[in-house]
Amino acid sequence: MPVATSPTLNGLNASVIKVTRTTNPRPVPLPGSPEELSHSYCTDHMVTVRWTATHGWETPEVRPFQNLSIPPTASVLHYATECFEGMKVYRGHDGKLRLFRPDCNGERLSNSAKRASLPEFEYEELKKLIAKLMQVDGARWLPKSQPEAFLYLRPTLIANGPNLGVQIPNEALLFIIAVPWPDPSKAPAQAHPTAKPGLKLLASPPDTIRAWPGGFGYAKLGANYGPSLQAHGHAKAQGLDQVLWLFGPERLVTEAGASNFFIVWRNAESKKLEMVTPGLENQLILPGVTRRSVLELARERLSADTAGGLEAVEVVERQFGIDEIEKAWKEGRIVEAFVSGTAYFISPVSTIRDGGVDMDMAQPAAGKAGYAAQIREWLGAIMFGNEDHPWAYVIEEESEK
Repeated sequence: MPVATSPTLNGLNASVIKVTRTTNPRPVPLPGSPEELSHSYCTDHMVTVRWTATHGWETPEVRPFQNLSIPPTASVLHYATECFEGMKVYRGHDGKLRLFRPDCNGERLSNSAKRASLPEFEYEELKKLIAKLMQVDGARWLPKSQPEAFLYLRPTLIANGPNLGVQIPNEALLFIIAVPWPDPSKAPAQAHPTAKPGLKLLASPPDTIRAWPGGFGYAKLGANYGPSLQAHGHAKAQGLDQVLWLFGPERLVTEAGASNFFIVWRNAESKKLEMVTPGLENQLILPGVTRRSVLELARERLSADTAGGLEAVEVVERQFGIDEIEKAWKEGRIVEAFVSGTAYFISPVSTIRDGGVDMDMAQPAAGKAGYAAQIREWLGAIMFGNEDHPWAYVIEEESEK
């Protein structure tokens, strides 16, 4: 008797994508306009791909941007079965469109999907789907006349099947949208011109925890973010920008808002300069693509006193607590602190408030570049085509064929 075998499910395949163009293009918002500042005004088109447990991935489509229709019983609405990525597409000085390390985002999205019991996929296909979307929308929404412009990309995977009940989803939808996004480097001047530039962070209290060992802090799930908004509101009410998330009785530093945290200080024993960021071993933090890039660039280019007159730094990934930061602050050993991520890119931190103590994160004097500024410059050169680098994925636009 022959052995029964299960049918092979269709894999995600960007090469068979279908395109339906809009007949009603949306006005492209001006920089700084209410539409851009809303973070919700999308480009003309979106990508959608359906998945089912019986057949696998169906044919991807580029279609006019529209609202989704899902049943009220959909798993995503009741059990947070969803994951997403944050990416950007950049218009370079040479007129080309680029993605930055898209395979890293694709791999992370697939890993997040696995953690949320959603379908995995060949992550290389994600960048091809995005490329097709930008071949349709890129010329109008990122014209070649506007180098250094970018769009924020949000690939998202949700369980949208109609089955109410605690069970592994048997239907899912992958969609990709593109959104004009304010450039944080071009934000308006502060209301108080004498205020020190940079983010102001509020250290989380011991009774508020974002992630824990054995949890899902390492995956980019909506379930990580919704419960954190209450603490974010408390920070904003105090005139601060983000929460510096701490964990455990040692109050270990994890993330700053939705960004990875770095601090540059002089080691108390060795007197060497260190660039320190929390490690990934306990899965408390997201393995950020920008974080990974900062570490690799710093190890490659800041290991000797050759980068713009900056002193060499030792790059360290390890756990450290808020008490270490306060001790270094009191001893005057802090050089600067910054966060990294897609939305905030590389942004300096000016202050950390822990209880009643405001710790000033020393920063370079005016006119002198620091480590965050140097790394931001290097990354920007790759993203906007001033440096030819394997991290940049160039999108072939339709007019170039």
